[in-house]
Amino acid sequence: MLIFAVLIYASAIVLANYLVLLFGPAITPINAFVFIGLDLALRNWLNLQLNKWQMGAMIFGTGAISYALNDTMQIIAIASAVSFTLASLVDWMVFNKIKGEWLKRANIANTAGALVDSIIFPTIAFGVLMPEIVALQFFAKTFGGMMWSFILKKYVSKISILAQ
Repeated sequence: MLIFAVLIYASAIVLANYLVLLFGPAITPINAFVFIGLDLALRNWLNLQLNKWQMGAMIFGTGAISYALNDTMQIIAIASAVSFTLASLVDWMVFNKIKGEWLKRANIANTAGALVDSIIFPTIAFGVLMPEIVALQFFAKTFGGMMWSFILKKYVSKISILAQ
């Protein structure tokens, strides 16, 4: 399950970055809901499964893979690596400060991480602050992360029951 989750995480980031290369800023709200929302939820689940060095390697590794796949995708990969690293740090700090059940902690941390990522990614990737894109990405990432958190919680709890 753990290796599968890491592969999904990395694949979603690489695919999201590639779609931005193909379609530009217009695709980012859809990417934010589907792929980045998934990554936000997975990152919080993986936060409980991996140590901080493994998390860092996973985050930087996905940026490196995106960068290596296509030389025209380099600015997107750099924007992704920088924004996801900073968003991950914020997400990690918030997640670990909040007490309570995983779902509550994950969704509050997702919101903080989504805000950081939504401002930094498009600004680096496209060279200008685009308030409409930032707002759409933030909304999509927050609700996408929430949706994926509910799905992940349900799926992981079923796996845990079957393993007993």
